[in-house]
Amino acid sequence: MKIRNIDLGERPVMLAPMEDVTDPAFRLMCKRFGADMVYTEFVSADALIRSVSKTEQKLNIANEERPVAIQIYGRDTATMVEAARIVEQARPDVLDLNFGCPVKRVAGKGAGAGMLQNIPLMLEITRAVVDAVKIPVTVKTRLGWDAEHKIIVTLAEQLQDCGIAALTIHGRTRAQMYTGEADWTLIGEVKNNPRIHIPIIGNGDITTPQRAKECFDRYGVDAIMIGRASFGRPWIFREVRHYLQTGEELTSLTPQWKLNVLRQEVEDSVNLLDERRGILHVRRHLAATPLFKGIPNFRETRIAMLRAETKDELFHILEEIESRYLSIPNVQTNV
Repeated sequence: MKIRNIDLGERPVMLAPMEDVTDPAFRLMCKRFGADMVYTEFVSADALIRSVSKTEQKLNIANEERPVAIQIYGRDTATMVEAARIVEQARPDVLDLNFGCPVKRVAGKGAGAGMLQNIPLMLEITRAVVDAVKIPVTVKTRLGWDAEHKIIVTLAEQLQDCGIAALTIHGRTRAQMYTGEADWTLIGEVKNNPRIHIPIIGNGDITTPQRAKECFDRYGVDAIMIGRASFGRPWIFREVRHYLQTGEELTSLTPQWKLNVLRQEVEDSVNLLDERRGILHVRRHLAATPLFKGIPNFRETRIAMLRAETKDELFHILEEIESRYLSIPNVQTNV
């Protein structure tokens, strides 16, 4: 699969853009485990053109994580075009337009998935950004605003006509937020539309290697994107890649190995930010990891992880988990 001249190989697996998640440290870790392409946290076009320091920092990318996409969102054409030109100077491989974020502070103001209620403006922004920059422009969006307005089949053609190089579709409406099951049938319908010639990337509820393969086989998408399933599980990209290549589950990743990956995630987060902010950033990953699911009476330990404020405190909790649970053969964990 190619996004213009960027060759991502056969059946690429991507790390989805996620606010407060896909910072440089996490992107690099997922890249090491086999993510074929990674995306930054989404960047506010308005904050970017106002030179907000915290927003500008999101443009920092490393050569080791390429190919990498920077994603922006906004609600008016002039601002998005100016932001796109700023992003281009940061030299990402791809510029992605966010028309899918469902959270109220974004969609409620007309940006992100809010654009699904103003298709003419969405298309105007897309066309203007494509014309304004030389790098490939892609779009990420949803099926529609709600169950009565699933417009993605028609919208995909319209976006393609604006000149985008690829389209990512999350299999939910804005009204669903992140609830219910992702509906891949319309993603497959877009992909199988004979008028569509750009790559179609599917997103939503890919939590296992088996599901990843099914989405490729059943719906014919060119690539898949993994989001929330990477929380506390960056090795999912290695598991998926192995299964796609061999048809077999990867069984060599021991619980102790996975725990060491989580320790490294803590170290990387602290080194990127500082101890206080790094711990705040990473501890929810640890609390969400499937590695600890199935451990009996784990609720208090999970709460302790979410309250930890120092690296030493967090590492002490992880050491206790390892000694009490992960080294005991008959304790079943979701590894």
